Amino acid sequence: MESKQGLQERYAPESICFGCGPANPKGLRIRSIPQGEEVIADWKPESHHEAFPGMLNGGIIGALLDCHSNWTAAWSLMNKQGLEQPPCTVTAEYTVKLLRPTPSEKPLRLIAKITELKDDRATVEAKLFSGDQLCAKSTGLFVSVKPGHPAYHRW
Repeated sequence: MESKQGLQERYAPESICFGCGPANPKGLRIRSIPQGEEVIADWKPESHHEAFPGMLNGGIIGALLDCHSNWTAAWSLMNKQGLEQPPCTVTAEYTVKLLRPTPSEKPLRLIAKITELKDDRATVEAKLFSGDQLCAKSTGLFVSVKPGHPAYHRW
């Protein structure tokens, strides 16, 4: 099912996550939207996200890729299992490659896709573009958590 509403707003409207929580007024508030086999997020940096004038901070880039990939994993696990809500997933590991400085004066696009999907985990590859320039990419492993984990039922 495809929607223009972000997965975060649809399934976790009260989330306070810095990267993707709709309820965090000081967060990045990314909106991950499924489009076919990919999940897309468009996001506009602001000057307080910069490492130096005109360039995005690397930690912000990591947070964008991490949260967007996590929602790609949760969405894919939900669909694989035929669930009505995505399972709560957390980052087990991820790597980020900063390929070139990322300009902060124009919107960015994140594109993520699943490369491996198992019953309780997903491997996701994600890319961050400024216009048609690939600026960063990541690979991560995201796992669904069980009762007793602090993130269980966080959305």
